[in-house]
Amino acid sequence: MSHRHFLIHKPHGYLSQFIYEKKRHKKLLGELYSFPEGTMAIGRLDEDSEGLLLLTTDGVMSEKVRSKKVAKEYYAQVDGMIRPEAVTALQKGVEIGVKGTRYTTRPCLAEIITELPDFIGPGRRIRDERHGPTSWVSITLTEGKYRQVRKMTAAVGFPTLRLVRVRVGNLSLQNLNAGTVREVDHFDLPEQV
Repeated sequence: MSHRHFLIHKPHGYLSQFIYEKKRHKKLLGELYSFPEGTMAIGRLDEDSEGLLLLTTDGVMSEKVRSKKVAKEYYAQVDGMIRPEAVTALQKGVEIGVKGTRYTTRPCLAEIITELPDFIGPGRRIRDERHGPTSWVSITLTEGKYRQVRKMTAAVGFPTLRLVRVRVGNLSLQNLNAGTVREVDHFDLPEQV
């Protein structure tokens, strides 16, 4: 059986799933494209997050991508002007809550973003400028705890207002507009530890 693989720029407001059994209507990935039966999202982006999501019909590939050997890069728009000492703390690892226990994140790459690439797009309006400034930080992880980036930026005093996954391994969000799905032959993901 040959497997199929997809890149998607998940827009804000969509769940990273195909079935939602609760009463309230939610936007699902199947509304964006006619995916083959057995397609699964590799990892998740919560409803309020957006960006690069990989989908596949191959469970082995899903495990490989979710491993700690493949880096995932996020751009987070945060409340306030993030300071260099907060970025240094992110790089070293910060303490967050995971399933009711304290967890210290692994060291990661983090840097202040002064100019956003065009492929980020305007996104949804976060808030009015009267409520104070915002800034952007890039965070590249090799782990993926529940809402980790949001918890990390909050731990250093800069809550995340908008979160965009821009890269998984060497696959990038570049050239994918929000809601766009692109089928690819395979995911060429070199291990990046």
